[in-house]
Amino acid sequence: MRAYVTARLEGRELFGHPIGLYALFMTEMWERFSYYGMRALLVLYMTDYLLSDPARAERVLGMGGLSALLAKVFGPLTVQQLSSQIYGLYTGFVYFTPLLGGLLADRILGRYRTVYLGCVLMALGHFLMASESLFLVALIVLVLGNGCFKPNIATQVGDLYPAGDPRRDSAYTIFYMGVNVGAFLSPLVCGTLGQVVGWHWGFGAAGVGMVVGLVIYWLGSGLVPKSASAQPANSAARAAETKQPLTRGEWQALAALVVLCALNITFWAVYEQQGNTLQLWADKRTDWTVLGFNLPSTWYQSFNPVMIVLFAPLLTAFWAWRTRRGRPSTSIGKIALGSVLLGLGYIGMVLAARVVPEGERGGLHWLVSTTAIFTIGELYFSPVGLSLVNKVAPARLASTMMGFWYLSSFFGNYLTGYLGTFYDTMPKDRFFLLLTAIAVATGGVIMLLRRPLERAIGRHV
Repeated sequence: MRAYVTARLEGRELFGHPIGLYALFMTEMWERFSYYGMRALLVLYMTDYLLSDPARAERVLGMGGLSALLAKVFGPLTVQQLSSQIYGLYTGFVYFTPLLGGLLADRILGRYRTVYLGCVLMALGHFLMASESLFLVALIVLVLGNGCFKPNIATQVGDLYPAGDPRRDSAYTIFYMGVNVGAFLSPLVCGTLGQVVGWHWGFGAAGVGMVVGLVIYWLGSGLVPKSASAQPANSAARAAETKQPLTRGEWQALAALVVLCALNITFWAVYEQQGNTLQLWADKRTDWTVLGFNLPSTWYQSFNPVMIVLFAPLLTAFWAWRTRRGRPSTSIGKIALGSVLLGLGYIGMVLAARVVPEGERGGLHWLVSTTAIFTIGELYFSPVGLSLVNKVAPARLASTMMGFWYLSSFFGNYLTGYLGTFYDTMPKDRFFLLLTAIAVATGGVIMLLRRPLERAIGRHV
């Protein structure tokens, strides 16, 4: 079957892009289905079930030690605060391990084999969630699998195109749509199963989605690029290549990427609240009655991805129109604007917190308007950042630098959990105003550094 697929499709293009892009698109779509299905349930599972009963929480392997450690650092924690900290640690380490996965691919296994390993580990992790006592073990296995998968499949997208190919930004936007098709479907399936049928049904559905992604990657393996380090015969040449000293221009480009990675931290600290405190707002402070039906609150997790699928083609067309008029937007400019838009989106939640009385439920429009604005910001920031890393990083360090980009998201996602602990202690309008200020300030700093950053990476990148 795999040979048949390769023979029929190798060398062909669809909508101006290699077929291999769509094999990666589908693999990423199902991996994101599994990840976001898990994320949609995670905070609610902990606050409403696993940690709400002290006897049940004590049966979780390692939970006592982790709770004691967090309490020693941050003081006594409520169930919501402990859940927020665990959420931040989990989503943070999801973005820490890609650095290790990038090194593993660049130096030992190659991107292709490392992606396979990641798929297997993530499927195993989702199925381990069926055991309440292995909750933390399952999270660790998921984190390790994601570390193998994430930087290498993203780098493979760029490897489909020769240096300087103008299609690369749009390729990452298409790939990003795959991320969000999976993220849109997973709350509808996994979230509904978890909230209506049983938590472990939702987690099991996420595991099935990961298995589907693994099968698709295997079928399309002849259509995706394979790095040289995956071939033992080339190991000596690969080792010699990695020992070549970096040029002055490469060092400057890497320094610029490091600065952007540092600023990436605060973007994700604010953005990832949609899986943490915004999900709590959706569950406790939002009326989900639509046409007489009471919908599961986890459906909120589908708002952002469906908007990305709708908005991404429009933004891609807008960027192409600006390029044709001789006024292309640079990557740095897009990233700065994305962070500002993220912050402005939370103004809707500031207003909601002032309008909706404590203990009552407001309309869906507050979440819809907020999510719409910061979704546009995300499209300016995240896929453009991925493309920038792939274009600017030296080829022999591409996966490693992609890992560094995700490493900054580790700090950002952990900061999400830390910021989330203030949700219980601050007035809600001030909490959301704090998020607005952080994101807007980040965009302002990027704009101030725009000229030196563009000189380092190339003014027209």
